[in-house]
Amino acid sequence: MKQLNAEIIAVGTELLLGQIANTNAQWISEQLAAYGVNVFYHGVVGDNLKRVEETFQQAKGRSDLIIVTGGLGPTDDDLTREAFQTVSNLSMYEHKPSMDKISEYFRKQKSEMTINNRKQARVFTDSEVIENKVGMAPGMVVSMNEQKWIFLPGVPREMKQMMRDDVLPYIQELMGTSEMIKSTVLRFIGIGEAKLEHEISDIIQSQQNPTIAPLAQNEGVVIRLTAKGNSTEMVNNLLQQGKQNILDRVGKFYYGVNEETIECKIVSLLIENHKTIAAAESLTGGLFTERVISVNGASAVCPGGVVCYDTTVKTNVLGVHEDTIVTNGAVSKECALEMATNIRNLLKTDIGISFTGVAGPDAIEGKPVGTVYIAICSEGQTIIEKFTFQGNRDAIRRKTILKGFELLFNQLK
Repeated sequence: MKQLNAEIIAVGTELLLGQIANTNAQWISEQLAAYGVNVFYHGVVGDNLKRVEETFQQAKGRSDLIIVTGGLGPTDDDLTREAFQTVSNLSMYEHKPSMDKISEYFRKQKSEMTINNRKQARVFTDSEVIENKVGMAPGMVVSMNEQKWIFLPGVPREMKQMMRDDVLPYIQELMGTSEMIKSTVLRFIGIGEAKLEHEISDIIQSQQNPTIAPLAQNEGVVIRLTAKGNSTEMVNNLLQQGKQNILDRVGKFYYGVNEETIECKIVSLLIENHKTIAAAESLTGGLFTERVISVNGASAVCPGGVVCYDTTVKTNVLGVHEDTIVTNGAVSKECALEMATNIRNLLKTDIGISFTGVAGPDAIEGKPVGTVYIAICSEGQTIIEKFTFQGNRDAIRRKTILKGFELLFNQLK
C-alpha cells in the first residue's frame, strides 16, 4: 500500500480573525486518518494573493497530497484559483456543466446573475472536476508531477459531500488498496465522555476491527467506529456489530448517526408521536425555537413560540401571574411551570417547554449566574428541572438548549 503524506490548507481571512473556527481541517484529518493517510501540516492563510502563493509553494515542496478548502467563490477576495495558477502555470477554462448549473440556480431564483459568478465555474485544464451537489463552485483534483492537489469549497456541507462521494474513494484508489475502510459516528446525549468510556471500557481495550474513538463535542459525546474489510458487506457487518455492542451498554443515551443533529431527532420523534411543541424562552431568547424550525418538516410540529425575556412580556403576553413573579421571582420553578403551561395553551400544542434562568454576567434575584429552570408540560405529565451550568453567557445558553433537547428526547423516545 502506497503511503501518502498530506497537508491541509484553509484559505480565508475570516479564519485568521477568529470569526469562524477551522473545523474543516479537523474533520478532513479524521477522515484521512481512517484511511491511513499521514497528515503532517495544517495551514490557514488569509485572502491575500501573495501569501496564498507562498503557502502553496511551501506545500509544493513537502507534501504528496494537498487538500485546499475555500477561496473558490465569486468575489475578488476568492483567490485560490489565481494563486495556484501562478504556482502551477496551468491554464483554466469555464466548465460548462458547472456554468449551466449556476445559471439554472439564478433562473429558478428569478434573479439576475452577475458576471463574477462565472468565476465559480472556472477549472484547471486536465483537472478532474468534482461535482458540487449542494452548492455552486465545483471541486477539482489536479495532478502535478508526483503530487495531487484537491481543491474544495470552504462551506462545510459542500466540502463534506465532495469528500465522501468523490475524494475519499479517489484517495483509496490512489493508495492502491482494495481494502474497504468506512467510518460511522454514533451520537449520544445525557452522558459525559468519562462515563461513556467507563461503561464500554472493556470493549475499547479489546478493540481491533472496528476501532473505537470516543470524542467529546459541544453537542454531546460521539463515538467514531472505523472498520476495514475486503467488501462493503463485510465492512457494514463489522460496523453494525460494533454499534450493537456499544448500544447494548449505553443505548439509552444514543440518538443518531453521522450528521444527524439532536434537533433533527426531536422533530422526527414529534412527527412519529403525532405531537406538536411550542417554547416560551426567556434567557435562551428564541434559540431553541430557531434550532427546531431549522429542520425540514418542522412546520408540522412547531407552530411558533414566544420570547419573553422581559418580565412584562411574561405577564402581559404569556399570562404568567404577577403574584408568581413577585413571590418566587422570574427565575423560579413556579415561573417556569406557568411559562410552559401557558405557551402550550396559547399556541394549542401538545407540549409546552420553557426556559428561564441567569446567563450572566450578574446574578438576578439573588440567584447565581448559571441557575436555570426548564419545564415541560404535556397532557398528564409535567417536568420541572433546576440546573447550574458553568461558563460564559453563550455557553450557559447553549447548555440550556441542549439540556432541553435531552429532556424532550427522554420523554418522547
